Amino acid sequence: MSGAMRRATEADRAALLDYLEPRAPTSMFLLSNLADYGFDRAHRNAMRYWIAEEGSAVTGVVGLTEAGTLMPQLPPDLIEAAAKAVDGETIGLLLGPTEQVTPLRAAIGLAGAKTQMVDDEPQLVLDMADLKIPDTPGHLQKLETAPRDMLIEWRVGYEIEALKTDPAKAEEIGTRDIDNWIERDSHRVLIVDGAPVSMTGFNSMLPDIVQVGGVWTPHALRRRGYASRAVALHLEEMRKSGVGRATLFAASEDAARVYMNLGFRLIGRYTICLFAEPERADV
Repeated sequence: MSGAMRRATEADRAALLDYLEPRAPTSMFLLSNLADYGFDRAHRNAMRYWIAEEGSAVTGVVGLTEAGTLMPQLPPDLIEAAAKAVDGETIGLLLGPTEQVTPLRAAIGLAGAKTQMVDDEPQLVLDMADLKIPDTPGHLQKLETAPRDMLIEWRVGYEIEALKTDPAKAEEIGTRDIDNWIERDSHRVLIVDGAPVSMTGFNSMLPDIVQVGGVWTPHALRRRGYASRAVALHLEEMRKSGVGRATLFAASEDAARVYMNLGFRLIGRYTICLFAEPERADV
């Protein structure tokens, strides 16, 4: 399986899905971007995919968004082939299972590149049948019902705290994200005593599995169980619609334990490697 990888086309969609869907918890962005944008490069999240094959079966995938996010779903013996496939490409962000991202980063010559952040986060999965909903106050409302300026402020806070984003750039990203989430109906706010207190959502949504992302509670309102309640209620909404599983990456071991109390179980670690500036892969 260590041969060269080639660019995938629309004709490869079925084989690509056959490979990625059984690995859905660690392939959510690869799958959701394919579902949302196909092989069209007209959107910043649209992707190019390179695949390895044995006969007609795909045996490994690496994807690169138009915005420069590189994502592998590879066995160890395809790391070098994947690096060669993306040689010369511009990479701003590297996402994926830690055991894949770490060697791939080295193979593309970026092990020593300056980073804005590198975080190996616990990854967890939930079977919806195991979901436990905290008996705490609050109900969910659509994002559009909350003040937009407040939501942007919350998202900017997340960018600065979690991703170490420059405040000026965080404002741009936060505004774009909130407007996108409202349009996609992907996020919710938790309301307690008539006021928004926490935000939750899904950054990838497929028919049978969703990926939690964008969870945020302002500092003054933390340690009251608001985020847990928000996440659980949104997952319950998905469970009622027929979704069977969920996954997420926890910001810390303490956060992972909170999610385990909702029924999640640990499956591994997921790396977010954000470079200080876009870097050119150099194999």
